[in-house]
Amino acid sequence: MIQKLIREIKRKNAPVVVGLDPNLSFVPAHLIEAARETVRANESSAPEDDPALQAAAEAVWQFNKAIVDSIYDIVPAVKPQIAMYEQFGIPGLRAYDRTVKYCREKGLIIIGDVKRGDIGSTSASYAKAHIGRIEADERQIPVFDVDFATVNPYFGTDGIEPFVEVCNACDKGIFILVKTSNPSSGEFQDILTQDGTPMYELVGQKVREWGEASMDGRYSNVGAVVGATYPEQGERLRKLMPNTFILAPGYGAQGATAADLSAFFDEEGSGAIVNSSRGIIAAYTKGSYRDFGPAGFAQASRAAALDMIEDLRGAIADRRE
Repeated sequence: MIQKLIREIKRKNAPVVVGLDPNLSFVPAHLIEAARETVRANESSAPEDDPALQAAAEAVWQFNKAIVDSIYDIVPAVKPQIAMYEQFGIPGLRAYDRTVKYCREKGLIIIGDVKRGDIGSTSASYAKAHIGRIEADERQIPVFDVDFATVNPYFGTDGIEPFVEVCNACDKGIFILVKTSNPSSGEFQDILTQDGTPMYELVGQKVREWGEASMDGRYSNVGAVVGATYPEQGERLRKLMPNTFILAPGYGAQGATAADLSAFFDEEGSGAIVNSSRGIIAAYTKGSYRDFGPAGFAQASRAAALDMIEDLRGAIADRRE
């Protein structure tokens, strides 16, 4: 699967993943009102669900669909964050499922930002649900069926191995949290071990080790999440994990720049993909993109994505010189 992602990045010349994290505050009012009308007109469609949750989920779905229609031809991947859908209950999960299926129709690589991880048997169930197959009625059935899932390594090897097994069986991938982009990540991830090694480097060493069981060309299907907001740590981890593909969140809204990311890429300009969520999907609320207005939110997203792509191309060119 990692080779498929690399091919799509090269084909579109865009190491960018758009985070589909549709907080309702980002969704234009006209979509929310239209969603309410849709729910009122179809009261019998899911009577067990609260109409307000149905309307929120419908608005999120329409928001996502418009953005995907505007960016699918210029970016290789999307990253829906499942929490933004779970907050609306079962209707929200339906919107997540619809979003995943629609992105697949558009030929996009889908990174399910689910941050799962638990003891072995539970991890096996998470892996089946998100990147594998579940056996039911003597059939192997895909459930959420994303291409990659984000995984928490806190439980150690027995929490990771079930995901690696599914990666190998179903040609899928995972991105393991190594150094996250949030401000308080250092409370645990920067703690020094007895020999003076930061915890995030210890996790990076394990990711490299786990990845050896699922190589696909130069890179492994077992990748790493490394926050763009920590460029020095990212540079160290790039050297520590030479065969690990990096998913780098934190560009834009969280403050990271293209210059911060140059060391995340290898000498050929590959090895990493950079995420932007709010900076793209909520672009119409910010800076020069405000001129698009709420009605042009999807066009604003496309413009922001194109600007990000151009910015990163410059950083990669600098890296290769």
